[in-house]
Amino acid sequence: MKRVRKAVFPVAGLGTRFLPATKAIPKEMLTVVDRPVIQYVVDEAREAGIEHFIFVTGRNKAVIEDHFDVQFELYDTLAQRGKNDELARLQRLQPSPGQTSFTRQQVPLGLGHAVWCARELVGDEPFALLLPDMIMQSEKSCMKEMVELYAETGNNIVAVQECDPAEAHKYGIVGRGEDTHHGFRITGMVEKPKTGTAPSNLYINGRYILQPEIFGILEGQEKGAGNEIQLTDAMLKLEKQQPFYGCHYQGRTFDCGSPEGFVEANVAFALWRSDVNGNMAGAIRKLLDELKPSEQRGAAF
Repeated sequence: MKRVRKAVFPVAGLGTRFLPATKAIPKEMLTVVDRPVIQYVVDEAREAGIEHFIFVTGRNKAVIEDHFDVQFELYDTLAQRGKNDELARLQRLQPSPGQTSFTRQQVPLGLGHAVWCARELVGDEPFALLLPDMIMQSEKSCMKEMVELYAETGNNIVAVQECDPAEAHKYGIVGRGEDTHHGFRITGMVEKPKTGTAPSNLYINGRYILQPEIFGILEGQEKGAGNEIQLTDAMLKLEKQQPFYGCHYQGRTFDCGSPEGFVEANVAFALWRSDVNGNMAGAIRKLLDELKPSEQRGAAF
């Protein structure tokens, strides 16, 4: 059984829900407290033992590559000014030479196509896939739990969480089979099931460990929903050949692809940090007491 050494991050999206903020800045570089969203996702992969970080980018995404590069002028300035704590923190987050790779998704054909674009960099080995819109908050990272389950099963792993059954039609939902090891056997997957037809209330939260055979399926995958190549469609075909297991993640997940989820993540991570939570808690209480909804204030946006 090959170890999971590589992770793929599809970061080619345009971030239209965040315009005008994302007109010149990639949505993955918007900050939650004091670090970009993509940094949280890479840190999660690193905690799980991932050694090679593969980014599937698009036009106007070069700043992501710059973020994970060494900035000599900045490092030198911090050292000369005696800002050793700040310098050490940046160096801890810095990938080692050769640990990052970047490839382009020239046309926006969906998540399945983005994953397929990483095929040459992944090669013939299992890989992690982390959607950068989704960031997690827990004592043990979601991907670390998944890698541990993979070590027990040696097969495809999908992280899931519970949702309100009434909201199941908004997500990719899995069917739950027998419990095994620290997870459960997945009996089926359906993307955005019709109301009342979902096999469970367990939704796929944007974390996967997949076998390389997925690339052969994506090679000839026809376009699906939204006229895009859907990863779920390819996984359904792979499921007929290989087992899939669910990792039931118990932490918090924030969808930073939406303005509401992004703001929620900023609040949650600020309150989670001992260096800022005291001031933030008081500020939030004060705002809740003082601010009224915009329609009551007659504000126009």
